[in-house]
Amino acid sequence: MSASDQPLELPKISKETGTHHPINIVKDEIEQFLTSLGFSIVLGPEIETEENNFDLLNINEYHPARQMHDTFYVENKRRLLRTHTSPVQIRTMKDKKPPLAIISPGKVYRKDDDSTHLPMFHQIEGMLIDEGVNFSHLKDMIYKIVHHIFGERIKIRFRPSYFPFTEPSAEVDILFGENNKWLEILGCGVINPRVLQNCNINSNKYSGFAFGLGIERIAMLKYGILDIREFYKSNLDFLNQFK
Repeated sequence: MSASDQPLELPKISKETGTHHPINIVKDEIEQFLTSLGFSIVLGPEIETEENNFDLLNINEYHPARQMHDTFYVENKRRLLRTHTSPVQIRTMKDKKPPLAIISPGKVYRKDDDSTHLPMFHQIEGMLIDEGVNFSHLKDMIYKIVHHIFGERIKIRFRPSYFPFTEPSAEVDILFGENNKWLEILGCGVINPRVLQNCNINSNKYSGFAFGLGIERIAMLKYGILDIREFYKSNLDFLNQFK
């Protein structure tokens, strides 16, 4: 039988299926939990104005975050790649009246690049504004979030910190790993009254809290990943772990 007489066979179709990316797994888990508590998901543009990204958040013109070595500016510095998802909160406060309970997941950009930082990464920020909201409500929410992600037995501590858009402010650590080290996982605080006033919200009547988590940071801790760059190498051996 000549080669031309051989029956043709189509190549076999691989039945191997893909998997969710670990960043999306963690993001979806946090989103589903927070929406179950009554938060709404709100998205916003990744290219922002200085007003929304800095000015209305009480970040003054001399703050280091506004410098060219930290922030990606575009259009001759008329706009920028957002450095956090807080501008979504600003847009929401300007467009809607309290009570408000939102989360804003998405990509953010900063000029960092090493084993624990990338120039592009993912955040989820949350905000709740209503009458009578105080730091005790924030602490209760943070405990719920952290226990949902890492389990009820995880130990948590709050450390006083400073953010221009919250007052008082705190960073939250968990006691984690075989060596029981305290590791920072998020920042939070009571929304600075100036930020409310900047968005035409009566700060004598309303108060609120805000928090922000880095998705890559959480995923690195959950899955024991030492180098953040592993998430974006398209290494199938690495990604297949998450099936």
